[in-house]
Amino acid sequence: MTALQKVEASEGVVANYSASLMDVIARAASDPTVDIDKMERLIALQQQVSARDAEMAFNQAMNAAQAEMRPISANASNPQTRSRYATFDKLDRALRPIYTHHGFSLSFDEGDSPKPNHVRVLCYVAHNAGHTRTYHRDMPADGKGAKGGDVMTLTHAAGAAGSYGARYLLKGIWNVAVGDEDVDGNDVAAEHPVSVAQYNALMSRVSDVQADEVKFCEYFRIADLSEMPARRFAEAMKALDAKAKKA
Repeated sequence: MTALQKVEASEGVVANYSASLMDVIARAASDPTVDIDKMERLIALQQQVSARDAEMAFNQAMNAAQAEMRPISANASNPQTRSRYATFDKLDRALRPIYTHHGFSLSFDEGDSPKPNHVRVLCYVAHNAGHTRTYHRDMPADGKGAKGGDVMTLTHAAGAAGSYGARYLLKGIWNVAVGDEDVDGNDVAAEHPVSVAQYNALMSRVSDVQADEVKFCEYFRIADLSEMPARRFAEAMKALDAKAKKA
């Protein structure tokens, strides 16, 4: 029996039990002599059972979804930390078809963090059985780089914290391993990120022409300039040159 078949079988048992309890409540409601306190306790019990059943279905669907997920190869580099990672776009392309198939939906938000100069990134994972679980991650938003120097404005830092937090949460919620090997069948070479020298050139040019770095990254659908695909480096520099000419 597959993981999905086990989920469907257990959901059938849960549905029968819940239906039986609803029948008891319906019969009690039609009895004019029923004790109101007992009726309220029956309704409270039904709510507890429904919440427990929804959480059980959530956990079983989570297990089934993760059973279908495979490690994802890194396709971007961080020149400051000299580390490689999988971008949010790549994680999303690999994971969304699986988790939506199993009844999940994700939505992101931000909340207050108890840590100073941090943004709390929230992810609400909802299942179609009715249960929602909230995950969070506190991300620094002080504009400091890996070596402690100021590398971005506070506005950019808050945006970067949200982007990085969403990526870390997406990977962590589904417990997905990220490695250097192309184990998911995607062409890593096609999305190889810019080199350190190209990254520095982009940063310098953005500063020279006073471009809005956040909007520039949004246009190229990346979270940070370090994620710029090497194949689009020339295109990015040309766009910055065009902005300089207009100015």
